[in-house]
Amino acid sequence: MITIVDYGMGNLRSVAKALEHAGASVRLTSDPAQVARADKLVLPGVGAFDAAMEELHARRLIEPLTQAIHKGVPYLGICLGLQLLFEGSDEGSAQGLGILHGRVRRFPAEVKLKIPHMGWNQINRSGKSEVGSRNGCPLLKDIPEGSFFYFVHSYYANPTDRSLVVLEAEYGIPFAAMVWKDNLAATQFHPEKSQALGLRLLRNFVAW
Repeated sequence: MITIVDYGMGNLRSVAKALEHAGASVRLTSDPAQVARADKLVLPGVGAFDAAMEELHARRLIEPLTQAIHKGVPYLGICLGLQLLFEGSDEGSAQGLGILHGRVRRFPAEVKLKIPHMGWNQINRSGKSEVGSRNGCPLLKDIPEGSFFYFVHSYYANPTDRSLVVLEAEYGIPFAAMVWKDNLAATQFHPEKSQALGLRLLRNFVAW
């Protein structure tokens, strides 16, 4: 059973349907007790960083979510679900979950490209560490180098530890498209909108 955390923001139904198509049993919940007992967790999200943190606080989801991750429960963050893992964002003043060190940055003006970054973009594996190797993250099994995934975002995560970055993309500047550490994986792109390869990644998460 995969638990999708419902905090009132994001495309929960499309994520749930994609996971079901990938072979998973899915539960949508905002119940802290169910999050605490989850076998696997997915935190999707579309929207503003501060508003998301406010909703997580209001629904008493911060503690069970962070405790489950620290306990080793497999976690997949999608888009905002990646960004919330970090300490803060240029988008606002709220503190993030702080599970990963680093900050979420806005694409700089010198990029001179339309913001938000919206549409298909090519990903490349990071070769900076063993984590980024082809034999590394289990969610990347059968995902070819140079594949395309679907993005919608104006901000990107900037981890302090660059070895966490397993996929990069470029939009005027290179940025982290996916991070991975132990039981925690998170994508800036939307696998549920990324057709066959997105479904492949979700199947890998189901099998993880």
